Amino acid sequence: MAGLEQTPSSVNAASGYAHPELLVETDWVAEHLDDPSIRLIEADEDVLLYEIGHIPGSVKLDWHVDVQDKLARDFVNQQEFEALLSRWGISNDTTIVFYGDKNNWYACYSFWLFSMYGHAKMRIMNGGRTKWEAEKRPLTKVVPQITPTTYHAQPADESLRAYREDVLAGLKNPGRRLIDVRSPQEFTGELLHMVNYPQEGAQRGGHIPGAKSIPWGTAANTDGTFKSAEELRQLYGDKDITPDKEVVTYCRIGERSAHTWFVLTKLLGYPRVRNYDGSWTEWGNLVRSPIEK
Repeated sequence: MAGLEQTPSSVNAASGYAHPELLVETDWVAEHLDDPSIRLIEADEDVLLYEIGHIPGSVKLDWHVDVQDKLARDFVNQQEFEALLSRWGISNDTTIVFYGDKNNWYACYSFWLFSMYGHAKMRIMNGGRTKWEAEKRPLTKVVPQITPTTYHAQPADESLRAYREDVLAGLKNPGRRLIDVRSPQEFTGELLHMVNYPQEGAQRGGHIPGAKSIPWGTAANTDGTFKSAEELRQLYGDKDITPDKEVVTYCRIGERSAHTWFVLTKLLGYPRVRNYDGSWTEWGNLVRSPIEK
């Protein structure tokens, strides 16, 4: 393999993205299904999709099980992360390609988490499951047989993550921008929790004071691919979300906002973006937390 950066099917520099090498197209993935240096990871919002059919050779990342702490509301620690990747046959030199349903919502969430633990070689399959299925590419129910490895992660990079104290302290910072990536109904407080996720509910509806409403899905085309760099710059620039600002994204538990984090940091090259994964499930339940409607 000559390397991802040299492949003609990757999104090339003409796209205008800051890091076009972090996206690969479906045809490139189809050509590299048997490449031992690559591990495909499917991360879906609908955790049953993998069993219905997945890209040959891919493994399933179940966000409810694989990367959640079993007791606290937090992610797995460094040792547990190492054990997970070792079980999936991933080494530090493996190129991971994430894909999933719903505009790669959970695929980008996974990219964000794996970035915190320092995995260097990662890509998103542009368009995710939606595009792969629309092109009638092969799916299988066969779970790959994998030889375990010994993976070594870095300590979690906390600079990618915002906590409630950070958000609260930044409310009076004129250089800080908050992006609420939820639906308009969640932003206004009309909707307390999404229908399928009552466990993500909050006692209060609304949004964090000063937050800009930019729903995460507006960054994607109807086929699940990311919008062009020009369209994305206009989408965020029109709301005064510019590269010179410090930016914090949030949703309900941080998964949709990780999609926006990926767009801002990897596609547009914003240097200071953090994902507040406590998000509204935490903020809307905090005693005396300031809220706007």
